[in-house]
Amino acid sequence: MQDYKINSDRIQKLDQKMKKKLDAKRYQHTVSVAYTAAAMAMAHGSDVNEAYVTGLLHDNAKCFTTNKKLAICKKYQLKVSPWEKENPELLHAKVGACLAKTKYGIKDEDMIRAIANHTTGRPNMSLLEKIIYIADYIEPRRKQLKDMEEIRRLAFTDIDEALCMILKNIIEYLKTKDAQIDPLTMETYYYYKNRKENCR
Repeated sequence: MQDYKINSDRIQKLDQKMKKKLDAKRYQHTVSVAYTAAAMAMAHGSDVNEAYVTGLLHDNAKCFTTNKKLAICKKYQLKVSPWEKENPELLHAKVGACLAKTKYGIKDEDMIRAIANHTTGRPNMSLLEKIIYIADYIEPRRKQLKDMEEIRRLAFTDIDEALCMILKNIIEYLKTKDAQIDPLTMETYYYYKNRKENCR
């Protein structure tokens, strides 16, 4: 951890900031992701406090309007892709990562990347990135999605297999809805599918 001391007081202050910044439902989801991420970190030998704080901050920009997210992108010179222009709800991850660094004092690049990539994933994710991506999907307040029980089990025993199943299910679901699929999500899925022989 660089230039950032995580302790109970700091976590409590961040928690209170998220409670004020987010609506009630999003805040409950956020806390649930933080606890799930911390539990996964314990299981996989990752830093528990880093996982908890990253989970706590992962949706810090989720409740912003599109105009506010675009304004922050302009202020901090964040590149907005054509895909993001068409789907501005995806910008909350990029904006949230920027604010984690500039507003909430996070200097650790792995934590910042985990926030930035928690909606689409990316090839060759770090352990923390995988933890946040998966915790966002499996946290207890989520509705019972396809294969959820198995994915929740795998999240603590075979993290890459859990990641593959989530990506596959998301892609299949979007196809049934005839919805557009983020190219980075497809790239991430094929990356892990090709690396893992038993990826379903």
